[in-house]
Amino acid sequence: MYWQRKELWGDGLEISGQLSAGSQEEKGCPVEAACGLLHVARSTENLIDRQFHADKPNEKWLTDVTEFKWYEGITVHKIYLNAVRDLCDRRIVSYVLSERNDNPLVYRTFDKAVKANPDAHPLFHSDRGFQYTNRAFHYKLQQAGMTQSMSRVAHCIDNGPMEGFWGILKTGALLWQTVYQQARADPND
Repeated sequence: MYWQRKELWGDGLEISGQLSAGSQEEKGCPVEAACGLLHVARSTENLIDRQFHADKPNEKWLTDVTEFKWYEGITVHKIYLNAVRDLCDRRIVSYVLSERNDNPLVYRTFDKAVKANPDAHPLFHSDRGFQYTNRAFHYKLQQAGMTQSMSRVAHCIDNGPMEGFWGILKTGALLWQTVYQQARADPND
């Protein structure tokens, strides 16, 4: 087995994965035929370039997935929240909660945003998470008439307003949890 990485069709698509010595290409099959072994990734530029101001609604949207974790005894629980945020008024355009961090979580959130704003064609910015680099998501963006933008690798500040929103949300959730626990511990206080 060996690792193979190559660009397809010159339009920014890259594939990587383990292929046997007798790869699909050598057998005359297109590389995509080995989809069980390959991840097709879309390489997109950081078009937002930290320009986090929008003059009108639906001009620039940001998105991200965050994880909430809590414990009940020794049992760890997790829930994932995906949201789309408009940079004009900083409102949340759509959000979905799920017990799994997977493609359907992102797809449902995106579909809700498009349904609520059918005439919107914003610059759509995300990190380089697996949900945003796959071809199915890129196709959804194309169908909605949106342009994709992605943060640079290891530069979370490129999606700063979304990351900041998660920080505020999680701080508020932690404060609420603390107040709730104290109220339960001493209901007469």
